[in-house]
Amino acid sequence: MQNYKIPLGRTMERFLDWLVDSGAWFFDNLAIALEWLIRIATDALLWFPPWLFIVLIGILVLVVRRNPGLAVFSVLSFLLIWNLGYWVDTLQTLVMVVWATVLCVVIGVPIGIAAAHRPWLFTLMRPVLDLMQTVPTFVYLIPTLTLFGLGVVPGLIATVVFAIAAPIRLTYLGISQVPLELREAGRSFGCTHRQMLWRIELPAASSSIAAGITQCIMLSLSMVVIAALVGADGLGRPVVRALNTVDIARGFEAGLAIVLLAIMLDRFFKQKEEVS
Repeated sequence: MQNYKIPLGRTMERFLDWLVDSGAWFFDNLAIALEWLIRIATDALLWFPPWLFIVLIGILVLVVRRNPGLAVFSVLSFLLIWNLGYWVDTLQTLVMVVWATVLCVVIGVPIGIAAAHRPWLFTLMRPVLDLMQTVPTFVYLIPTLTLFGLGVVPGLIATVVFAIAAPIRLTYLGISQVPLELREAGRSFGCTHRQMLWRIELPAASSSIAAGITQCIMLSLSMVVIAALVGADGLGRPVVRALNTVDIARGFEAGLAIVLLAIMLDRFFKQKEEVS
């Protein structure tokens, strides 16, 4: 039976080889730009002394969310992470998550809006989105490693590919479920397509879009940790080292730092979603 095996893997391998040969200049420039953005953001956060950064985070949470409990939890969590010695790794992970989420929102939300306005487009995209959400996360690292080499960039690209389905789906869902009465009211007042989008559809779909952003943050955080296997910095690196050396202490501490960061991000943006 293997003599008649369909060469799917070989075909994908040839396709990636063709991309590397014909688009090396594009991928190299993209890698340089993304690596520069990540380095600038990381250096900016590391410029602050840890104690000052923690104070600013507490004030930000208190002012924006008006939740003293969340502010105290955030301050204590960062103090514990600083004490455990994972401060730099945590900020590197935070930068990766932020940039991955920004790219997912900038790309995914417009695609979701376009799919909501064009049902045929979502029909074409649905199997692709299903595939993106079901393929094992480690598989995403293979093509990005081939195209960009070792480092932080393939981890970021793989994270974006893995997490972008959430904002696309929930933006599509929010826009497509805008009540017909609101659309008819906008048309009766003579709204153009752009005015209809900005004044009626996006405000009505804001809760669904916010939920997509929250899911994107959580998915990005999980993928950023796995991206340490291709050389990405952050909390995934000590986790991988602990796994290779069976270091229970290091694995527990790095895992705890990941959990604390995930809880802080989830609570911060979940409250934003509820308020909106």
